[in-house]
Amino acid sequence: MDRARVVVVGSANMDLVAKATTLPQAGETVLGGEFVTVAGGKGANQAIAAVRAGAATSLLGAIGSDAFGVTLKARIDAAGVDTGLLRVVYGASGVALITVDAAGENTIVVTPGANGAFTDLTGPELAAIASADVLVAQLEIPVETVTAAARAAREAGTRVVLNAAPARALPAELLDAVDLLVVNQTEALAISGESRPEPLLASVPRAVQTLGAEGAWYVDRSGTSVRVPGVRVETVDSTAAGDAFTGALAVAWAEGREIVEAVGWACAAGAACARRLGASTALPNRAEIDELWSVSRGPGPGA
Repeated sequence: MDRARVVVVGSANMDLVAKATTLPQAGETVLGGEFVTVAGGKGANQAIAAVRAGAATSLLGAIGSDAFGVTLKARIDAAGVDTGLLRVVYGASGVALITVDAAGENTIVVTPGANGAFTDLTGPELAAIASADVLVAQLEIPVETVTAAARAAREAGTRVVLNAAPARALPAELLDAVDLLVVNQTEALAISGESRPEPLLASVPRAVQTLGAEGAWYVDRSGTSVRVPGVRVETVDSTAAGDAFTGALAVAWAEGREIVEAVGWACAAGAACARRLGASTALPNRAEIDELWSVSRGPGPGA
């Protein structure tokens, strides 16, 4: 079977990650421990997650002309993502400042940098979207660009998975082009005014609300409403668990997996990611996902 083809339209950031016993409160300084710099951004993370889950994956986005941009491209390339259409724009790359506590919880501040300059789509970028099985997008780039990408995918028959993060109200034009919406409780509230998934079906045909360690809740307009249990692991860092989930979900769906089972496999991917420190460096490969999935439920896609 040919590899599934996934195109990710989204952000690329350099993540500056510090571990501390507790997260600082307003006005407080805490003494940290381990510090790492990691290629991140929800777009880059989900592209790397999709590659490691088994798909041929391209990233459409923008990095800066600074040293962070050089490092970002090198690390995303090394992960196996096609960066042939990744733009370099003059100025600073996106940066995320991340603090992780002893329980694996985190706080994150993102400065968009070059991501904010990704304001249109070129002919080659539109062609890449049209040739994909699934388009994956998030909201760390201008929403107008996300909307244009989703509309182009819809016109070409490419499925659209939107991870509506960070939380914000979304234009109807974008939601009309979405096939599968992925949100957490906060993001669901921002879109529908309610912190559960069913009201989202007024805007999209399918939705998944992630529930952290508890798994995920899938709903669709056919009347399906399924709570998919999570996979229990010892959490080290939850920073990119949601990105691992979204990337794996897109791959399993692109490969033709039944959607509820795809959600379960994606839960295993999120759990596997949470066992390690970092963002892109923590994203699991297909064998790791299959192993956790097999232990908890049975064989995963292609196992």
